Amino acid sequence: MDRAITDPEKLEKVLKETHYITIAMCKNNVPYLVSLSHAYDPEGKRLYFHCASEGKKLDYMKANPRVWGQAIIDHGYVDGKCNHLYVTAMFMGMVHLAEGIEEKRRIMNYLFTNQEKPSPTGEVDPHLTRIGKDPEINRTTIGWITIEGLTGKKSTEIKF
Repeated sequence: MDRAITDPEKLEKVLKETHYITIAMCKNNVPYLVSLSHAYDPEGKRLYFHCASEGKKLDYMKANPRVWGQAIIDHGYVDGKCNHLYVTAMFMGMVHLAEGIEEKRRIMNYLFTNQEKPSPTGEVDPHLTRIGKDPEINRTTIGWITIEGLTGKKSTEIKF
């Protein structure tokens, strides 16, 4: 009963379809776990994210940029079967933080384009307009995780 996902396209599909990842970090031999919203860039093998410009997660990222993470598609628990249906992709990677305003804008545009549903009227997303202003974007940490290894598993009942 092998649950491993070995097809790289299927593993990347999990990263494309999910909106959140959970990453494990370590600083001074103390672990820390955090969830991030993300958008996956298959061409660059990168998970883009944004967060506040201060706090524990950034302290950990700066002290040790190597992370281990997971994205999961949860199909729920099956009552009476003692079984949980899921598809997961686990990754190892390195955190990089964007530095320049133009790089931050490019990544934020990618994030919003890949996370938000398109406007039915075709209007520019108001978040993009707001975040594109220099004071706002300067207060936001924007970065990516370069994927160095990707594995996954799924429930045997799930066709994926």
